[in-house]
Amino acid sequence: MINDKIKPTGELTITLRDANGNIKVQTTVPNLVTTVGKNLIASRLSGTGTAATHMAIGSGSTAANLTDTILVTEIPVSTGITAGRQTLTSTPTTNYVDYACTFEAGRGTGAITEAGILNASTGGVLLCRTVFNSVYKDALDTLTINWRVTIN
Repeated sequence: MINDKIKPTGELTITLRDANGNIKVQTTVPNLVTTVGKNLIASRLSGTGTAATHMAIGSGSTAANLTDTILVTEIPVSTGITAGRQTLTSTPTTNYVDYACTFEAGRGTGAITEAGILNASTGGVLLCRTVFNSVYKDALDTLTINWRVTIN
């Protein structure tokens, strides 16, 4: 009997740099692929569903859960924008996808404790979510998140 279990997993590397490009914080943390995220992967395999296009950051501290559908507290990236989401780049490879996003100086400032990948600039499906120790982004700092989702 064949017993092949596919399990999506992931991790992200968070790099915070000051105005001069010096690394202030660099950390790697695991993430959780949500139930709706797994459903999104399945819908993409069937040729339907919308690909992940945005990354969000937030200040929520509630532990990531399979049933999550949004970040607890999204941080606006700048005045007049209601969601702290930036367009991300994605690079598919053999059994994983690398996502990357940069929150430039002045965008998404404050204490950041959560991040997620979604398939829309507002609303949408939450593919992944993670919670981590607070990273404080000053107005002149740049925050880069490199996120890998692996299909094991």
